[in-house]
Amino acid sequence: MQDLVIYGTGGFARETLQVALDINEDGGTWNVLGFLDDDPEQHGQSIHDLPVLGGAGWLTNRSDVQVAVGIGSTPAKRKVVRRLADAQHSAFATLIHPRAWIGRRVGVGAGTIVCAGTMVTTDIEIGDHVILNLDCTVGHDTQIEQFTTVAPSVNISGDIRIGEGCDLGTGAAIIQGVSIGAWTVLGAGAVVVRDLPANVTAVGAPARAIKERPAGWHE
Repeated sequence: MQDLVIYGTGGFARETLQVALDINEDGGTWNVLGFLDDDPEQHGQSIHDLPVLGGAGWLTNRSDVQVAVGIGSTPAKRKVVRRLADAQHSAFATLIHPRAWIGRRVGVGAGTIVCAGTMVTTDIEIGDHVILNLDCTVGHDTQIEQFTTVAPSVNISGDIRIGEGCDLGTGAAIIQGVSIGAWTVLGAGAVVVRDLPANVTAVGAPARAIKERPAGWHE
C-alpha cells in the first residue's frame, strides 16, 4: 500500500480523507497515516481516529510518503505546496473519487483532488493542485490552471480558460468561451458571461467585479 498523509485539519481535509477511503473501497491502496498541520496545538490530536502527526518537518526523510493537500483556500494551499517543494518533497497524491466521471483526453495534474459526482468531459487540461469539489461539471476544451479551487455544483462550460489560483464559489456558472484571470474570486451563484480580469472579486448574474486586489496579493 502507498503511505499517504493529508496536509490540513479543517473541513476539506476531512473530505479529502473520505475521498481516499472511498478510493480504497473501490480497490485502491492508500494507507492513510494521518494529518499534518502547521499549528502546534493540533499536533497529537485525533481526527476521525487518525493522528495529527506534526507539521511539515514530519516529512523529513520520508520521501516515500505522498501528500494530499486538503486545504480549500487557494493562497494557503499554494504556500504549503511551495514550502514542501522548497524542502524537496514533491510526492503529491492525485485523488479522483470513484464516482467522479473523467472522459477521454483529459489531463489531471499532480496533487489534484476530484470529488464525487463531478463530470469532466473531453480535451480538458486540469493543472496541479486543483480542487474540483462535489457535483461540478467541466466542458470540452477547457483549461484550469494550478491551485484553483472549484466549490460544489459549479458548472464550467466548454472552451473556458481559468487562471492560476482562482476560487470559484458554490453554484457558479461560467458561459462558454470566456476567460477568468489568475487569482480571481467568484462569488457563490455568480454567472460569468464575459471575461473577468485577474485579481478581482466578482459576484452576481451577470458577474461584475466589485473588488480589485494588487498583483501578488496571494503571496
